[in-house]
Amino acid sequence: MQIDQYTYHDLSIFHNEEEYSVFHRLNFTRTLGGKEWLMQYFKEPFNDISKIRTTQQSIQIIYEKLEQWPLSVSNGTILVLEKFYDYQLDPIPKSADVFNSYTYRLLHAPDFSLIRFSLQHFADFFKSVKKIQEILRSENVPSRIQFLLDILESHLNHPETHELAERNHSKPFMVSEVIRYGHFLKEIFQNSMFELINIYCQFDAWYSMAMAMKKFNLTFPEIIEQKEPFLQAEGMYHLLIPEAIPYDVEMSRETNFIFLTGANMAGKSTFIKSVGLSVFLAHIGMGVPARSLKLSLFDGILSNINVTDNIVKGESFFYNEVQRIRNTVLKINDGRKWLVLIDELFKGTNIQDAMKCSLTVIRGLIKIKQSLFILSTHLYEIGDALKAYPNISFKYFETSITEKDIHFSYQLKEGVSNDRLGYLILQREGVVEMLDSIN
Repeated sequence: MQIDQYTYHDLSIFHNEEEYSVFHRLNFTRTLGGKEWLMQYFKEPFNDISKIRTTQQSIQIIYEKLEQWPLSVSNGTILVLEKFYDYQLDPIPKSADVFNSYTYRLLHAPDFSLIRFSLQHFADFFKSVKKIQEILRSENVPSRIQFLLDILESHLNHPETHELAERNHSKPFMVSEVIRYGHFLKEIFQNSMFELINIYCQFDAWYSMAMAMKKFNLTFPEIIEQKEPFLQAEGMYHLLIPEAIPYDVEMSRETNFIFLTGANMAGKSTFIKSVGLSVFLAHIGMGVPARSLKLSLFDGILSNINVTDNIVKGESFFYNEVQRIRNTVLKINDGRKWLVLIDELFKGTNIQDAMKCSLTVIRGLIKIKQSLFILSTHLYEIGDALKAYPNISFKYFETSITEKDIHFSYQLKEGVSNDRLGYLILQREGVVEMLDSIN
């Protein structure tokens, strides 16, 4: 599935500040390699239903085994193993007889100490890998997991790896054992070890996704195999918002355009981002923040939410809005299924110009029936001109006003809102009074 850097930013999938980053919120990896594998899933959403379902199955199996999952290997463990191979050790004797062992300990004391220190970390690693094999071996696992388990089995078919995996943590290594295991790991097992670490990190990424499912009570979506765009969600909410109000939403080819209105802070942007984020997570095989979600496979997500000006290039806010719309039209007019998210279209120009431009864009976009559109706007006046189009559904977020107080229910309603609360908010925050008191 295609998703560009602007959309990644708009949906806060990646963000420099961790509290605003979806990736950070869902990252429960214990190794740097696991984090890199998880990042790869986020950067390369699937465009194949079978890959999505395989990933779902893999996460589900690990989810059911979370209480048994080995947690003794951390990123520190992996760093020790990698340092062992990076360090230029003096050659370790092939024979671990008494003479060779004690001679090496005497003449190469720093190297001997590094080997002995590393062995316990190798033992912890092999023990964890063996545990993963045990808890997954009896399952009807997807082909991808079975393939990795077979590789693990082939690499671990050595007496040394079995012995280290079974080793009592409190039992110190004898001098001859340090030489024997050290030579095996350094001179014989190096390539196998790197592949084992890579496989372990893949499992770490799936473990992270399973932990996120449990932590945030996420639900696997159902991907529908059909040519027409479709989305049906019950109880959908935004992952980054505590105690978020859930939404129900349904879109199809017959109603592929949501015209969304409501006052500032009523919840329009959050709703748009919730839909985009859930569709994105569905395409990486993750669970989604919703009670249930059914959707077709999408070819891409495009957003127009956090458009900015470009001072260096001398480009105005409005110019960049136009360019983003232009690029969107060029991409989605290809017969494929896109989810297009537009928040406050043409807020960079005057209201009359914005109304004319918005109507023109909407009337053009609704001709594209293979994509789904959600567009929010303050320009409720143009709603009357759009009621003639049967594929547009009108939604709004409700606002209640009592005297000088404002209440946002964050409930998605049918219809068009004509609420404009800018002055009331200015008044409520005491700004009007402050300005009036200036002499």
